[in-house]
Amino acid sequence: MRKFSSVLACLLIAGSLLAACGGNTNGGNAQGNKGGEAPPDTAGTATGNAGSTTNAPADDITQRKVTIKIHYPTPDLTEIRTQEDDKIKRFQTEYPNVEIVKDDWQYNVSEIGVKMAANEAPTFFNTFATEAKFLVEKGWVADITDLWNNYEFKDQINPVLQNQFIIDGKVFGVTQKGYVTTTIINKKMLDDKGVAVPAMDWTWEDMLSTARGVADAKKGISGIAPMGKGNEAGWNWTNFLFEAGGEIQKIEGGKVVATFNSDAGVKALDFYKKLRWEAKAIPQDWALGWGDAVGAFQQGRTAMVMAGSDGVIEQALNQGGLKPEDVLTYPMPAFEKGGKHTGVLGGDYLVINPNATKDEQEMAFRYITFDYFSDKGLEALDAVLQQRTTDGKYFIPPLLDYYSADSEFGKKTKAVYDKYMNVYQYSPDIMALLDGKPEAQYNTQDYYATMSNVIQELFSKEGTDSKAQLDAAAKTVQEKFFDTIKVE
Repeated sequence: MRKFSSVLACLLIAGSLLAACGGNTNGGNAQGNKGGEAPPDTAGTATGNAGSTTNAPADDITQRKVTIKIHYPTPDLTEIRTQEDDKIKRFQTEYPNVEIVKDDWQYNVSEIGVKMAANEAPTFFNTFATEAKFLVEKGWVADITDLWNNYEFKDQINPVLQNQFIIDGKVFGVTQKGYVTTTIINKKMLDDKGVAVPAMDWTWEDMLSTARGVADAKKGISGIAPMGKGNEAGWNWTNFLFEAGGEIQKIEGGKVVATFNSDAGVKALDFYKKLRWEAKAIPQDWALGWGDAVGAFQQGRTAMVMAGSDGVIEQALNQGGLKPEDVLTYPMPAFEKGGKHTGVLGGDYLVINPNATKDEQEMAFRYITFDYFSDKGLEALDAVLQQRTTDGKYFIPPLLDYYSADSEFGKKTKAVYDKYMNVYQYSPDIMALLDGKPEAQYNTQDYYATMSNVIQELFSKEGTDSKAQLDAAAKTVQEKFFDTIKVE
């Protein structure tokens, strides 16, 4: 989901080894401020204007003047800006022919069309796993298949993440890092209440029992904080739809058909009812967005929260003062024993502006992948870990990174992590249980928003009819959004 993957990107810099990103995702609310950067050089940005090259030899791009407008972190992300500035300096040392213009606009589905129409979008920009088909169908991302095929490290890229931006055999983006939705547990809160830590191969009933055991309404403590505000609410709930074996949509006869009003959907909604009305395990003020739910976890006001792990842990350890041994990362619970621990799979991607010239596109690709699989990238990571040690902060790697964990570079990265005591360690058992399922490719945000209304009704009114709620929601999504789509 856009909101969460981008928040993670703001908090972490190792996932893309300093390929910084920021803003806010999947709720469709990403905002970018201009932050006082130097005005773009309109003679040579990603608008495809003439003037970005000279009459240098046609066969050597390094001998031609090229200007690229890069995706740059927002002003509040001072640490990440520092790292990006270092990357710019190193890139221009190798490519002195390239002029770099900074642009801290962050992808927003409601703004991208205007940016493209006005030729104001950067040469490359951040986006999210849900946006692949949308951007490709609109013609707002460049086909970079040739650049990709010539990239020497393409076979070491994490295929689970990269495949989200490979459509009909063509490549339209480069993965930065990704996540599978997990459940993060405050072990200390369980210990304080005498609640046993569940097995990692846990179920919905285990989650319900744990949440019920920790909840203490008189003290304002909840056992779990499912998100109940904004598109986040629909995104959180969709994990349970997937775990019960449900789907959001299907393609039938060239049309997109809503399928979430299924038996699996009813089971998932009924489970939310149990958390709210039977166990009384969710916050009394349940209207929580991503930041609210993560903040509650950080402050010890809820024992469990569901999200991409690294952003939650970053705040819990470095802002909330929790200890690593008290913050446990679990897969999402299985519907029943022996079932899959399915979590929504999302991620951060960089895509290239199709209005850019071929030279600009190639240099943008080289910039995006500049630190990938490089010793300089490892050195930069090492420097970050040293600085975190000096600052007394923990470093939280993402569960899924741009490289395959078993690749040569994955092993080198682990060796860097192993040098430091302040790197958060995930349980070795979690990777075998994680089951990531990609978000739907059509109108995902509209579906999330519609389901958020359903969740809010369920949380505010006891005795709702799950099937009737889902049928009404499916009808809305179908008629308002899916019926407008023609699938080739």
